[in-house]
Amino acid sequence: MLNTPAAPAAITVPSPSRHAEGVSNDEFRDALSRLAAGVVLVTAQEAPLDPDDPGAPAGEDVGMTATAFLSVSLDPPLVLVSLRDGSRMDDLLDEQPMWAVSVLSESQRHIAGRFAMKGRVSDRLLFADIPYRRGEHSGAPLVGGALATLECRTEQRVAAGDHTLVIGRVLTARVPSAEGGPLTYFRGRYRQLG
Repeated sequence: MLNTPAAPAAITVPSPSRHAEGVSNDEFRDALSRLAAGVVLVTAQEAPLDPDDPGAPAGEDVGMTATAFLSVSLDPPLVLVSLRDGSRMDDLLDEQPMWAVSVLSESQRHIAGRFAMKGRVSDRLLFADIPYRRGEHSGAPLVGGALATLECRTEQRVAAGDHTLVIGRVLTARVPSAEGGPLTYFRGRYRQLG
C-alpha cells in the first residue's frame, strides 16, 4: 500500500467585503443601525485666509451632522465626536482647536439632512437661512432652537480605524430651548421619540 500525502488544506482568503474577523461591512452597518443615537450639528470656523490682512475674506463656517457624539467625563467636562478621516471637519479640527455642538431637536431634521450631504464644496449657503448665534469662545455657529449647545476645545485626537476620535473640553454648556424632543437616528433614518 502506497502512502500518499494528504491534499493541502484549502487556504481561505477573506473576500474584499469581509474583514479578517469575519464580519462584513454590510453586516456591521446593519447591526449598528439598530442602536438609536442622538443627532448633533458640529460646527467650527475656519481661520481667515490671511489673518494679517484686515481686508482679506473671513474664514468660512463649517458644519457636519454627527450621531457618534457622547459624554466622556464630568470632571473635567469632556465630550467625544467621531470624524471620518479626511473629512472637511476632521481636517479643520486638526488645525482649529475650538468648535461647537448643537443638540438638534425633532423639528430640526432639515438641518441634519442638509449638513449630512457628502461632496459639498461650500457650507456658506447651508447656514444662510438657519438662525444661529456665535459662540463666545469658539466663534462657531450655535443653532437657534437647539435643545442644548456646547463650546469645546480639543484636548486629544485619537486615530481609530478610518475615523479620528476628537475629545473636547466643554467650555460652555447652555440649554436655550426646553421645547420638543430630541432628533434621533435609527435604522438609517431620522426619527422622533414617541
